[in-house]
Formats: sequence, C-alpha cells, structure tokens
Amino acid sequence: MLTWPHGDSDWASILPEAEDVFVRIAREVTRRESLIVACRDEDHEIHVCGQLAQSQVDMGRVTTALAPGNDTWARDHGPLTILENGVPVMLDFTFNGWGGKYPAEADNRITACLHDQGVFGERALRPVDFVLEGGAIESDGLGTLLTTHGCLMTPSRNPGLDTRAVESVLRRELGAQRVLWLKHGHLEGDDTDGHVDTLARLCDPDTIAHVVCEDPEDPHHGPLLAMTRELAALRTPQGHPYRLVPLPLPAPIHNEEGQRLPATHANFLIINGAVLVPTYNDPADEVALEALAGVFPDREIIGIDCRALIRQFGSLHCVTMQIPSLPPLPGPSLPTPE
Repeated sequence: MLTWPHGDSDWASILPEAEDVFVRIAREVTRRESLIVACRDEDHEIHVCGQLAQSQVDMGRVTTALAPGNDTWARDHGPLTILENGVPVMLDFTFNGWGGKYPAEADNRITACLHDQGVFGERALRPVDFVLEGGAIESDGLGTLLTTHGCLMTPSRNPGLDTRAVESVLRRELGAQRVLWLKHGHLEGDDTDGHVDTLARLCDPDTIAHVVCEDPEDPHHGPLLAMTRELAALRTPQGHPYRLVPLPLPAPIHNEEGQRLPATHANFLIINGAVLVPTYNDPADEVALEALAGVFPDREIIGIDCRALIRQFGSLHCVTMQIPSLPPLPGPSLPTPE
C-alpha cells in the first residue's frame, strides 16, 4: 500500500523528486505482487495512473482508491494485519500525527475509507482505540515484538498508560507473547520519538539488523553503541542471543536549514522475492546492501535512492504498508497440473 504524495502538503516543493521515488517503489512491487494506491481525489488518481503507466508499471496489478490524507506515511496510518485462526484481520489503530506533532485527522481516516471501498477484499477491519504507528513495532511473527521506550511511552500518544498497560494492549490486540524494549538509540532529525524501523529490524526469528555509527565524533556514536549493547543482551524465546547484523549510518545529510536528516538503511521493505533498501548516494549504501544480501539470501536486494524522501524525515519503509494475501478459499481438491 502506498499513499501517493500531492501538492497540497509538505511535499509541494520537491513533489517531482518524491513522485519519482514512489514510481520506482511501485515498479519494483508490481513486478512481484499487487499494489494499492490511495489518491486524494479523482484528478489526483488520473495523474497517478498516468505516471505509473508511463513508467511501464503493470497496471493490472494496481488498485487505486480515493482517500484524502494529510501526508503519505502509510506505515503509520495504514492497517496492521494479524492472523486469527489463519485468517487475516486488519487492525485500524489511532494515528495522531506522532503524538500531535502534525495534523493527522484525514490520515487517521484513510484505512477505514479504503476498506469501505472494498480495496482490501474480504479482510475484516477492526478499529482499535489506542495510538500506535506501524513503524513503532517490529514482529518476528511468532509472538515477539521489538519496540522503543521513547516512542511508545511518549505521553502525547497514550497518556496515563504505564509500560505494563501498554504491553497489555500489545498482547491483547497483536497476540504478543513478549515485548522487547529498547531504551537507547535515536536519529537526529527523527520526529517519531524513535521508531524502531529506523533503528533495528527483526529479519527472521533469530536475526536483527541494526544501525551503527563508527565515527566517535558523531553524536550518534554513543547512543547507537548503547543500543547495540542492549540488542546483544536480548535473547530469543529459546534463550539464545540474536545474530546481530550492523548497518553503517550514512554520512550526515542536511536540509537547506542545516538540520540533519534521519537517513538509515534499516528502513528497508521486505516484499515477495525481494528486499527494497533505501540508499543515499553514500559509500555506506553498498555495505548495507551486501550485509542484507547475507541476511536474505533467497531474495533480490534492490537499492532505491531515497534522498527525496529523507528530506521529509522518513524513508522507504515509512511510506509503505504490506497487506498479507488472503488464504485460498476452501474447495474441492484439484489435481496438480503436470
């Protein structure tokens, strides 16, 4: 799922560059799976479809729908999917603009709007009265959640709830059997209060890829080193340490105002048969791509230049949300074709 950028937003000054990135993501996704695109209105939908078709995107795999939004961060306003008795159920958590930092009323309605139009098929949608962004949690799919204390415990998200109460919600709604909390690690320019998808990612039940900073003069060095030590102390449900895969932090990237931007290779997206990895025209790009190739040997590793996205303080994983496919309908057993 993508929520396409438009001119009536903070993307206005760099809209062509941002749309180029979205087109590249759409092209790689539709080579392997279907794509849902949320557009703000009919004119925007016509524009988006024209861009995609002109770029040789397989339009047979694209579904567009109208859902006016404030911004484009589908990871945080899109639905989170769980399995109940093997059937996907979509959860519509509350999105309040990362603790009230930005307008988000329209974004908060996007998931329900898309569901009402049938673009998610037969998947059930359940609203959840709890503020939670998809970028704030990582799951191994087997009951373990990884998150950051700085984000989930920010009072402007769910005031009055302590750690135990937050964990209770995660267990009840997401089926979490245990929650691993990180108290260290933060990227300058990040306005999410430390989304874990910019810092550390569960690649499989035993492996965590995480951001490191090797320059002792960089202000990220100490906090990320402390995060690495936290990760090294974590254990799998079987009691084993996780395999840690370091991803080097790119050299500092600043905007026109001199503010450092939160560029990170940890913001990758896993799709069918491939991993899309944000790159920043930096020597660290190749190091990260090679490291992730070792983590995902059965998937193609594809770098996508995300320097335009990072100018709005997010990256590739932040603008996307995966929607698991429905299981096949029960029916008569058919012979396998020769």
